[in-house]
Amino acid sequence: MESSVAVQLRNLTKTIRKKDIVSDLTFDIMRGEVFGLLGPNGAGKTTTIRMMVGLISMSRGQVLIDGIDVTKNFSEAMAKVGSIVENPEMYKYLTGYQNLLHFARMSSGVTKERINEVIAQVGLTNRIHEKVKTYSLGMRQRLGLAQALLRNPSVIILDEPTNGLDPAGIRELRDYLRNLAQTQGITVIVSSHLLSEMELMCDRVAIIQSGKLIDVRSLRASESTLHAVLTAFEVDDTARAVEVIKAKHQIEAVVQDDTVQVPLERSAIPAIVHSLSAAQVRIYAIRSVTKTLEDTFLEVTGGASHV
Repeated sequence: MESSVAVQLRNLTKTIRKKDIVSDLTFDIMRGEVFGLLGPNGAGKTTTIRMMVGLISMSRGQVLIDGIDVTKNFSEAMAKVGSIVENPEMYKYLTGYQNLLHFARMSSGVTKERINEVIAQVGLTNRIHEKVKTYSLGMRQRLGLAQALLRNPSVIILDEPTNGLDPAGIRELRDYLRNLAQTQGITVIVSSHLLSEMELMCDRVAIIQSGKLIDVRSLRASESTLHAVLTAFEVDDTARAVEVIKAKHQIEAVVQDDTVQVPLERSAIPAIVHSLSAAQVRIYAIRSVTKTLEDTFLEVTGGASHV
């Protein structure tokens, strides 16, 4: 039976001149999820990725790709991985197609049919026979993705993939990566220091600061979290509203940002509205309150403004 875990990091550490650049990273990345390595510049994200794909050695620790140890069985592990570390490197005097053909010749089992398939997947069919020097940054990123996908990897690792892209290019890349994970079950690992983009793109993120794992957070609501939602009521008398909610429903409410905030199941909201109205408390607005990734990042890093 195939494991639901695609990538495992165990005490992954990189020491340079007696200083830990990355220190004891341990977490699992699940099959078919978009997983983010989030942290400020210099946090150790690129160093972590370089160790994962064998570009630099590990000082200690272990990386397993589909259960295969990267150090002990490098070729077998890397056969399952497609990656772009920093910027995709291409021969600019060649066409996009020639670049892919050149890369395919270095990999066994990549047919011309597979090349055409990934070209269509990344949306480069109309420009693939033009020279790469005429490509925009977004097009070069898509060509890099096509290169990463050629060998049908189960894991794709991308280092800062949105760097230099305009908003339209970022959205296009984000939608494409999420589609890869959802429709093909490919595990996508991305690194970034951009909180807003990671929040839109990822299912979970590992927050890394100064080479250490601070926390791993889910960005998608699970079934267990869909029931109780922090709900904010904008009212004319917050003190009276808190009093009514506690007396009538035995729920502790708090005043935050001039609203009354209550953890509620969705089905309980009408009863709260009825009680407040009966007590002559005017309700101007009701909305759910969700923590942004920025809130979470500041919370777990102690409010340090490194991003």
